[in-house]
Amino acid sequence: MFYFNKRHNLIERREFSYPLQDVKEPNLHKNLYSYDEVPKIAFNRRTVPMNMPDEIWITDTTFRDGQQSRDPYTVDQIVTIYKMLKELGGPKGKIRQSEFFIYSKNDQEAVYNCLELGYEFPEVTTWIRATKEDFELAKAIGIRETGILVSCSDYHIFEKMKSTRSKIIDKYIKVISDCIEMGIHPRCHFEDITRADFYGFVVPFADRLNQLSKESGVPIKIRACDTMGYGVSIPGTVMPRSVPGLIYGLNHHASVPSELLEWHGHNDFYRAVTNATTAWLYGCSSVNASLFGIGERTGNTPLEAMVMEYAQLRGTLDGMDTTVITDIAEYFEKEIGYEIPPMTPFVGKNFNVTRAGIHADGILKNEEIYNIFNTEKLLKRPVKVSVSKTSGLAGIAYWLSSNYKDREFGKRDNITRALKAWVDHQFDKGRVTAIGDDELKKIADRILIDGDKKFADKLLLGEEEE
Repeated sequence: MFYFNKRHNLIERREFSYPLQDVKEPNLHKNLYSYDEVPKIAFNRRTVPMNMPDEIWITDTTFRDGQQSRDPYTVDQIVTIYKMLKELGGPKGKIRQSEFFIYSKNDQEAVYNCLELGYEFPEVTTWIRATKEDFELAKAIGIRETGILVSCSDYHIFEKMKSTRSKIIDKYIKVISDCIEMGIHPRCHFEDITRADFYGFVVPFADRLNQLSKESGVPIKIRACDTMGYGVSIPGTVMPRSVPGLIYGLNHHASVPSELLEWHGHNDFYRAVTNATTAWLYGCSSVNASLFGIGERTGNTPLEAMVMEYAQLRGTLDGMDTTVITDIAEYFEKEIGYEIPPMTPFVGKNFNVTRAGIHADGILKNEEIYNIFNTEKLLKRPVKVSVSKTSGLAGIAYWLSSNYKDREFGKRDNITRALKAWVDHQFDKGRVTAIGDDELKKIADRILIDGDKKFADKLLLGEEEE
């Protein structure tokens, strides 16, 4: 079949339709996923073209998948975080939606409170079980769109649900039709797509959804869920692990437009961010993420990472306020009690802290040498030096300049040399941990604030008071 692609302004060939393959035995892709071995990345060297959509955006699952791996948030916490997501997304609503559970009274109250704020973005959506009772609940609350779980790998169809492909598709279509009849737009979560039979089940199922969408006049969104984190972004890899292949196939073979495609990934193999970015590049408009990657097992794609990926791909933040990322991180730690790992990019306490003296020397001369960008401007996080055994005079000088901003300190200043002598003495006595800011400031204050010159002289002479 030939058709004119208005996006590319070319006559293109669409492959023949893919009928459902109603197999008797499940296709579990054991050649890739032998349970007793690390999964294999196989190549057929077939590549597909990049197809960046006209518009891309982020959706949030902090209150859905993010809550599946931790204690539930309180209503006040959800509303506060939701407000900050609004600020982070900016006036253009680059954080387009946020999904919620609605099973408990706590969940429902949070949804009502967020809806009452009247924000256009992030739009409040839900994730519900595929039952008429849940649809009625979502309708009563006033939700426009809801997510519906439609597992698509044979692991789920045969092994979990003890069904067949044809029966499960008929069941799914009935459930999605019920959703549409209730006046709600369905978002179909294709669970475990990276272990599914793409041409034998996924494409035929997507074709059925296209048909239902045309008949009903209601757009049906597909969320491609890399439930186990098996997706890979490397060009030329075989299906169903290939993220470029999955997105291209849904666009090209299943005729799903980019604006109705969403990627949802997990981080089991450290690929969540790269796979999400790849989904954007190959034709998926929407990427689903959670704050700090909090989610099932190893977590989801970190939302703050995708903000930075967006800026790198588009060359602009499009109004997103990255300083809010720091506000959210502080709220999680101080008010919720969530401990962010210190090395976490953008939000960890050590993400822009250096300990090495040679790096500190470079930062002292020009912080651009060892800082990823202007973290003070973009994240309200000035570059810092942590004083340790390897900090050297440069590290001490930079620490002083950062903490006493009324003057600049150099490596030859007496106060720098005195503090260096004190630090060296600590490690000579057997210390192995870094010097804390409060600890070092106590010594520096005695010299700079109290003016205790004799104390400084003693440090320089190695005569520190015990």
